[in-house]
Amino acid sequence: MTLRQAEGDREIVGVIGAGAWGTALAQMLSSDGREVLLWAFEPEVVDAINSEHRNSQYLPSAKLADNIRATGDLSDFAAIDTVLAVTPAQVLGKVLEGLTRPPRDLVLCSKGIEAGTGRLMNDVARAASPGSEIAVLSGPTFAHEVAAGLPTAITLACEGGREQWERLSPAVARLAFRPYYSDDVTGAEIGGSIKNVLAIACGVIDGLGLGQNARASVIARGYAEMLRFGEELGAQTETLAGLCGLGDLVLTCSSTSSRNFSLGKALGEGQSAADLMADRTTVAEGAHTAPVLAELAKDRGISMPIVVAVNAILKGEAPSDVVAMLLARPLTAETIGDQADIA
Repeated sequence: MTLRQAEGDREIVGVIGAGAWGTALAQMLSSDGREVLLWAFEPEVVDAINSEHRNSQYLPSAKLADNIRATGDLSDFAAIDTVLAVTPAQVLGKVLEGLTRPPRDLVLCSKGIEAGTGRLMNDVARAASPGSEIAVLSGPTFAHEVAAGLPTAITLACEGGREQWERLSPAVARLAFRPYYSDDVTGAEIGGSIKNVLAIACGVIDGLGLGQNARASVIARGYAEMLRFGEELGAQTETLAGLCGLGDLVLTCSSTSSRNFSLGKALGEGQSAADLMADRTTVAEGAHTAPVLAELAKDRGISMPIVVAVNAILKGEAPSDVVAMLLARPLTAETIGDQADIA
């Protein structure tokens, strides 16, 4: 079997990044019988996937399909036209620069904003992989459920519009994995990035024992912050009201299966951010996104008090004190689209 072939006439799909989400996507993509090439940074992960069909470090619950092959060499992707990039957001550019040939379709599955530059992942990818047509895959997706074949729906935003969608959607869609079309790459990215920060806030609420009412309030007012930020950057409101915005927000703000929610819960229970981040083997992207998002909101005059509060907690301020400051804010109208100083 050559690199351009798989079962029948289906081409290989590549997945760069063998964390929990990348491994789950590889498992899902393999379900129609095609070969999937999965790149991992750690040699031991490559060896375990190829010899044991397991990724015990990042997704121990899944027995991986025989048609998933792992590699640590990015040059193996040179002949693959459809590649999903699932590395942590902060290293995406560096990893993509290691490709020897830009894929035709580069599907971004990392959620975050680049620290230091404030760039969304599509801007990072466009610079690192010139010549690729960019798409963004985002939505309410716990990795272990996708790997288990449980029904999942996502947004697939294509910068190449319908033409790219017609080419790409058959390579991504499976019976239990349903993509919905969008051409709003910016909106898809903003939803996925901001919901991680808001999930930390909801975890803090849970860790402090403040109840379900408070968590629902944070979800609703956090969604207002997401809409205001998206509006400023040109995202479509309907995108943020869909799977990659509101849908993903509700999922990650409601379960300890979310790494970001779990991080916030531990912070609310009194653990320090520095200790938690040092010990985590998986990345809670919201912790990296919060500082740059808070800075972007400040620079652009966008009111995002919950994001600012999460950033303060990550810097070491006491969660109970930060929550008290939020509750003491002046009363105001429940507006969404303007830039009034609201919570």
